[in-house]
Amino acid sequence: MILPHERAHRSGVTEFTPPGAVRAAEARLAEAIGLAASIGVAIVHTAILPLRERRPSTLMGEGQVSALKDALEEQDVGVVVVDAALTPVQQRNLERAWGTKVIDRVGLILEIFGERARTREGSMQVELAHLSYQRTRLVRSWTHLERQRGGFGFLGGPGESQIEIDRRLIDERIVRIKRELEQVRRTRGLHRRAREKVPYPIIALVGYTNAGKSTLFNALTGAGVYAENQLFATLDPTMRQIRLPSGRTAILSDTVGFISELPTQLVEAFRATLEEVAAADIILHVRDAAHPDSAAQRADVLGVLHDMSEGADAALDEEWPRRVLEVLNKSDLLRGREPPGLAVSALTGDGLDQLLGEIDARLAAGLEMVEYAIPAGDGARIAWLHRHAEVLQTQGEDDVLRIAVRIPATARARFEKMTGPEAPQGANDP
Repeated sequence: MILPHERAHRSGVTEFTPPGAVRAAEARLAEAIGLAASIGVAIVHTAILPLRERRPSTLMGEGQVSALKDALEEQDVGVVVVDAALTPVQQRNLERAWGTKVIDRVGLILEIFGERARTREGSMQVELAHLSYQRTRLVRSWTHLERQRGGFGFLGGPGESQIEIDRRLIDERIVRIKRELEQVRRTRGLHRRAREKVPYPIIALVGYTNAGKSTLFNALTGAGVYAENQLFATLDPTMRQIRLPSGRTAILSDTVGFISELPTQLVEAFRATLEEVAAADIILHVRDAAHPDSAAQRADVLGVLHDMSEGADAALDEEWPRRVLEVLNKSDLLRGREPPGLAVSALTGDGLDQLLGEIDARLAAGLEMVEYAIPAGDGARIAWLHRHAEVLQTQGEDDVLRIAVRIPATARARFEKMTGPEAPQGANDP
């Protein structure tokens, strides 16, 4: 990894295969390499180590620790990434045994999130996750925080500023951040209620990291959201209006990507962001159809959504699976194979018309058919219906227009309340 002051770390990635692992070890190793490479780490050595049991002191056996030490010294490795969750004791013992910095999967993901967050909200969420993780690791070797890069310094080298953080200071900071994030949630709630007054349906994009959500978001909205072929390219939520084939307007929301064994600290820290998913009328689950582990990635995403629907403070209701529409992205990489489902290519545009049509059809299934009699000169109410409902038919009778529409129940209630008792005159359910 090249730091701003032009020093480089040579790094190693070690992958473990615990019994009962769903993914192939090679696929997990490839993902770990992708995670490390996404923040500029130069990979010079990789290894897959089978584990018979997890050792409390070092995770792996003494022979494996010794063999890796020789390989790391030969390659002059400065940072070792262990694609597993390490306890503070395991991490400290491995650092002593190898004479290098050691970070685990959680630390690596937090490092990536620290570099990717752009908004104040995103930065607060990542810092909260980092502090919760760091709180259990208050050993001297973990108080090196490199501030110049914008990350959290897990991969930092010699010469950094050293910050002594004790549990009291961390707890105080956590309390402050949680208080500020609660204000963010309240503000987001106010914005959501404001949107309910102008009730556009919300479509939330979810999916495994690097499944192509941001590319699809740009293709559907024409926005310029950052979209690169790297893990966790998007951390901060983005919302844009889209026009559906029926003429209705909807709001499309891009969200952070999920990953296997997503750190619990990040699930909690990004709760405010994931609330956009909870408010969505349709949840577009974007999958990388060309990825060899696509099925396992699908299970990981659905697992996170399921976790969000459990507990007293569940963010998702129990009906969320009915709102999920699965989209098989990157169909252009399938080389003639036809996936069983709604296939699209956000890159080439193939299948996007069918996707918009399916979204339209799903939203229409939840609409009510109503006919309103509105004075022909009342342009404001007529225009409102054209913006927020699907106008099926318009007939003129003297100075009155009879407008048949399909409209969401929330929009219908808002329209009839907004326009007063005389507005629904002549309205009826066919």
